[in-house]
Amino acid sequence: MSLYSLIIAVYNRPKEIEELLASLEVVTFKDFEVIVVEDGSEWDCETICNQYAQKNKLTYLKKQNTGQGFSRNEGSKLAKGDYLIFFDSDCLIPPTYFEEIEEKRLHSDLVFWGGPDKAHESFTVLQRAISFSMTSFLTTGGIRGNKNHAGNWQPRSFNMGIKKTLFEQVGGFHQTNLGEDIELSTRLF
Repeated sequence: MSLYSLIIAVYNRPKEIEELLASLEVVTFKDFEVIVVEDGSEWDCETICNQYAQKNKLTYLKKQNTGQGFSRNEGSKLAKGDYLIFFDSDCLIPPTYFEEIEEKRLHSDLVFWGGPDKAHESFTVLQRAISFSMTSFLTTGGIRGNKNHAGNWQPRSFNMGIKKTLFEQVGGFHQTNLGEDIELSTRLF
């Protein structure tokens, strides 16, 4: 059994999921499984997932489109880990991501967390502009990309972790699109 179950809902993003899975190849902590839930995509990523499944503990589930919230719920049913981590399919994971979580988990009662969002140095000008619009103090008050100004910040599903028993206790995601992560965070708090 893995300590962490990474759940990734994907819709029409085979290139992005390939970049995410490649970033997981170089993380230094390896006690995790990956569950990719294909949410009714026209351009699926099954071939890409099969390539990575040979190297990692990866499960691929293809289902009808119900939206990311309910797809994450389906992935959580397959999870064997003690902790669920939800990533968006276009995330890139830093090599020491899990060490930072482990440091907190081993020294506190970590049951629910989220992390900042920032542009990767490889991003195009358009991708950087989108990132700026999502993390700027002009739009979100800077809280999405700045841990020093978190205030009443709520973990978001692009990078959200939760103890599996707590996720099950609150019944997972109740909404499927647009704000499903904020709704879950509110119930968890």
